[in-house]
Formats: sequence, structure tokens, C-alpha cells
Amino acid sequence: MAQTYDHPGERAAPDPIRLLAIRDTPLSVDEVFAAVGDAAAGGTALFVGTVRDHDGGADVARLGYSSHPTAEAELRRVAEKVAADFPVRALAAVHRVGDLAIGDLAVVVAVSCAHRAEAFDACRRLIDDLKHQVPIWKHQTFADGTEEWVGA
Repeated sequence: MAQTYDHPGERAAPDPIRLLAIRDTPLSVDEVFAAVGDAAAGGTALFVGTVRDHDGGADVARLGYSSHPTAEAELRRVAEKVAADFPVRALAAVHRVGDLAIGDLAVVVAVSCAHRAEAFDACRRLIDDLKHQVPIWKHQTFADGTEEWVGA
């Protein structure tokens, strides 16, 4: 499928996927932001997902993420699709697995494009598709002792 652009003459960077990872170590906003730096980009959109202390009206006591062995390959497929559908200059996405504390970074994604609207749209698609298509599951334990798996 041919890529279309709102601004004639603009083309995406030859290899816009700069950083993709699923890690069991703390994430860095600075690392992701730096990965999408590009002199031709006029807009960079960044999304940071953090562990909150509640969900569905219940207090969250603990949270952990686990992933399927194919998760990184699926993350790459999602990133390639976003890069094909938008005039992306650079793209990065990292997701955390393991036990996380309230306030920890769970996911960081960023996209840079020539223009802000494209960056916002591509970043939103990247995080939405990552959450819906990459096999990463959240296990929440609530303050009352009940548990819930999300995305499984």
C-alpha cells in the first residue's frame, strides 16, 4: 500500500523505528525522547503510562505485567504498521514487565513527525495498538485481597 502525505515532498526517515523493547528494568522517558530526535521533525508526541493506585473504583495494592514470548515481535509489527500509515520520522516504544509499584512507568511511547498533528495521531495509534495487540497482561491485586487479570 502506498503511503500518502498531507505535505508533498515529505518522506519518512529510511528507518523510523529507533527503539523497541519489553524490559524488566525501570523505563526512562529521556531515553525514549532521545531515540525519536530528528532534525526534520517539527513535532514530537510522547505518551507515558504510569501505575495508578486505583482501578474501577478499587484501591490497587500491587501490580505486575507479564508478556508472551512473541510480544517483542508483535510490538515490532505494530510499530511497522504505524510507520507505514503515518509520515513518521522516528518512533520508539518500551513496555515494562515484572512487579511494579504505584507511580512506576509501565509504558513509554514517542513519535516524531514533520508536523504536530501527524505526531499526535501516530503516537495515539501506537499506544492504542500496543495495548490492544501486543500480548502483555496486567495482574492487579486490590487492597481487599481480590485479584484481576487485564488483557488476558
